[in-house]
Formats: sequence, C-alpha cells, structure tokens
Amino acid sequence: MDFGAPALAVADWRRQVFDLYRAVRAEADPAVAHARWRAGRDDLLLHHPASPVPVEQRGTYAGAPVAEYDPQYRFEATIDTDVKPHNWEFTSTTDGVIPFSRVGVLHLPIGELDVWWLESYGGGLFVPVKDGLAGRSTYGGGRYLIDTVKGADLGGDLAAGRLVVDLNFAYNPSCAYSPDWTCPLAPPTSTVTTELPAGELTSAPADA
Repeated sequence: MDFGAPALAVADWRRQVFDLYRAVRAEADPAVAHARWRAGRDDLLLHHPASPVPVEQRGTYAGAPVAEYDPQYRFEATIDTDVKPHNWEFTSTTDGVIPFSRVGVLHLPIGELDVWWLESYGGGLFVPVKDGLAGRSTYGGGRYLIDTVKGADLGGDLAAGRLVVDLNFAYNPSCAYSPDWTCPLAPPTSTVTTELPAGELTSAPADA
C-alpha cells in the first residue's frame, strides 16, 4: 500500500486552494471573484483525489449548492483586539486536541464573530460562523469564512488589523460531506441569530 499517496494528495489540495484564494484576492470585482471561487471549488470537490466528497458519490455529485452573489454580505472590518483572553480546544478523532485562542472580535452588521488563532504548529487565523439557518439550509455545525492555515483568506490589511469578511464565500467543512473527516465546529461565540442565506448551503438555493 502506498501510504504516502494520501498525504501528497492533501498537500496538492492545499496548494490548489491557496492558488484559488490568491486569484480571488487579485480580482477587483467581488462577484467575478465569487464565480471563479465557486467554479474552482466545484472542480476540486468533483475531481481531486483529496476531495471530502466520497468517491462513490462523485459521479452523481452536482457541485456545492451556493447562493448567487449578494453584495450586502461583504464587509471589511477592523478586528477589535481589546478582548478578554479565552482558549478553546476542539477534540478531533484524527488530529487529537486542536487548540485555539481568541485574538479579537469582528463587530459586523450580522452580529459579532470571534477571531481565533490556531495554536498548533504553523498557526493561522480562523473565523467560523453558525447562523440562524443552521440545521435547515446551512450546515448545522456552522461554516468557515476564514481559515488561513488552509489558504482560505479573502484579504484585508492585517497590518492595520482589518479583514475582508464576505459571507458569500462561507463554505462547509469537510465533515459536512463525510463522517471520515472531523472538523472544528463553530463555538457559541461564533454563532449569530441572523439568517445568512449566502455562501454554501445544504440544499440547492432557489435561484441556482
């Protein structure tokens, strides 16, 4: 058995995701960037060997159900770093305990979201969100907005403490596709009551 093949596939998946988000950040028109992201993500989900979509389902998989771009869900926000220190640990069945520390909060029109720092090797910013539609038309465990260790980075001037937060790019974690994956899910401080029918859904949007 070639034990190295799965690791190399995941490494290539990461490389392609980094390239995809680099193209997103370079595009001046957010709607055009979103269309490119949507097509690139579907290509990975449908064809890449490290796709979380089970192999037996890929032949009939129609791609991720993603709502059409809506500019009202795009924000450029300053990270408020004047927050009480707080640690959060997620216990994974595959990677052990995954530690996070809160480094700030985003005050958005849709509610407040914590900004987390992954304390594992390499580190990275992590912003998940669970909204008022969770368990109905968005994934019940919440979605990811920013996960820089995996390449999901929409931009912003970090030197000035600013992030681009665009709900249209919210995507389901790998565990939404298969129980073979375990993923950190949105904690209570990453939960908003606002219904957010943007980004990747769990059923096809009406206008798809």
